[in-house]
Amino acid sequence: MQHSALLNVMIAAARKAARALKRDFGEVENLQVSLKGPANFVTAADRRAEETLRAELKKARPGYSFLGEEGGRHEGTDTSHCWIVDPLDGTTNFLHGIPQFAISIGLERSGTVVAGVIYNPITDELYTAERGKGAFLNDKRLRVAARKGLADAVIACGLPHRGRGDLELGLRELGAVQDKVAGLRRFGAAALDLAFVAAGRIDGYWERNISPWDIAAGMILVREAGGFVTDLDGGDAMYTKKHIVAGNETIHRELQTSLKAAG
Repeated sequence: MQHSALLNVMIAAARKAARALKRDFGEVENLQVSLKGPANFVTAADRRAEETLRAELKKARPGYSFLGEEGGRHEGTDTSHCWIVDPLDGTTNFLHGIPQFAISIGLERSGTVVAGVIYNPITDELYTAERGKGAFLNDKRLRVAARKGLADAVIACGLPHRGRGDLELGLRELGAVQDKVAGLRRFGAAALDLAFVAAGRIDGYWERNISPWDIAAGMILVREAGGFVTDLDGGDAMYTKKHIVAGNETIHRELQTSLKAAG
């Protein structure tokens, strides 16, 4: 299908960064058995990917601002536009040789995400969305799943772990949702969780301790696929509150209600 010039810029940047990540992922398997392990190598791979993305995006749109997980924010001359980038979402998966990770690029215009690209180099799955133009997986139109109740739903989530998050709250939320759903999944890459909601592979998703680069591209994918994305309080403050819930209209509402009761 024909992409807009803007999406072509984002796709080209993602594919270029992905080439190195794919090579690095192959090397991780060799490093797993070393005494030092692959951690430092993966950190360097993450930074290299972000440098590639920033260079490619800047070359195409030199005035745009840039917010990346590794390098922070760089203000451009065009303050109404900002790239929001995670060069390697699912770093822990990558570190352990698990092929569930992605490059995520969102474009924000005057505070609203207007385009998103999520790309998994290992599966070669490319998710794209532009505001008002729909969401796609490798050029196939996406729609959120149509299930109308949690009892039939498979829900993805993020979980608190050592050094991050409120374990007691996490356990309460799991308990509040676990006996209402057909299945829970913890895949370890927020961008792909949102992409899976958009694709109808999973019915809903929630997570706390989330950052803008984790969710910017995924939010527009879900919305353009007919789904709903809010913070856990039902508002639009995902970036500042650092939590998110997504699904079709019914699943989103029931999931939010269950999580609020646990809070």
